[in-house]
Amino acid sequence: MRRLIPTWDAARPVVLAEAPQPVPEPGEALVKVEAFAPNRGETFLLEHPRPGLLPGKDIAGLVVQAAADGSGPGVGTRVVGHPPQGGWAEYAAVPTHSLAVLPDSVACVQAAALPLAGITALRLLRTAGSLAGRRVLLTGASGGVGHYVTELAVGAGAELTAVTATPVRGERLAELGARVVHEVAAAQGPFDVVLESTGGPDLPLALAKVRPGGLLVWFGQASRTPVTLDFFDLLSGPERVTIQHFHYAGAPYGADLAALVRLVEQERLHPEIGRVADWTRTADTLVDLRERRIRGKAVLLTGGAR
Repeated sequence: MRRLIPTWDAARPVVLAEAPQPVPEPGEALVKVEAFAPNRGETFLLEHPRPGLLPGKDIAGLVVQAAADGSGPGVGTRVVGHPPQGGWAEYAAVPTHSLAVLPDSVACVQAAALPLAGITALRLLRTAGSLAGRRVLLTGASGGVGHYVTELAVGAGAELTAVTATPVRGERLAELGARVVHEVAAAQGPFDVVLESTGGPDLPLALAKVRPGGLLVWFGQASRTPVTLDFFDLLSGPERVTIQHFHYAGAPYGADLAALVRLVEQERLHPEIGRVADWTRTADTLVDLRERRIRGKAVLLTGGAR
């Protein structure tokens, strides 16, 4: 079969190569990958890939070999999956606890855009707690996670302000019901909850806009710039604010994937897909994703996607 492997070349971070078909563990199904979606964080890993890295965590396709232990979906079932790695290939071995069945109404292109960003959004909002009637600030909002958080939070009754770099990147968020600004300083607080994903100078600015006793959930550092906090600056800002570090990871993922699929099927969640292309264009797409030239998610097709 063919798979994409790292090249250690920032201008062309992956290349197609022949590789052995994966041999599933007893609790894994073999999936014929029809579509996959890279994440911006994966582009950073490819700058200095560790030996043996097989990228790819978000896939959709068809089960061609059921798990030997009897768990999970049977042969011929359309699925979305979140394997630990190896998804950018014609076939991937996926733990059955990290698969969800796809109904006919949800296309593989939509499904492939769900896993990492969608699971992050679901778990992030659970961390934030009930949002009905609460004021929420979301930074770095124009990526895949941001679109899902916006639609879900607004649907839950939040008054959400989304920070995006440009007006174009904020158009869809405004359509989803967010108030859109283009720098953290322009956001009109105070906010009950801040969901912060950019780091650098933005986090202290966002923290200053939290109401006394409020919550800041730090779930990313898209700027790739460390955060500096000054103790004495905090003394003049909001009191008793909680800063909570968040990372989405932790299998099993199947229940969250199934929840996301249901939301898409019920038209309560709409994946924002900024590019769909053949997987021979993956290298260019990764560069554009890294440089923020794609709004929302990018989905690559290996052939035969429905």
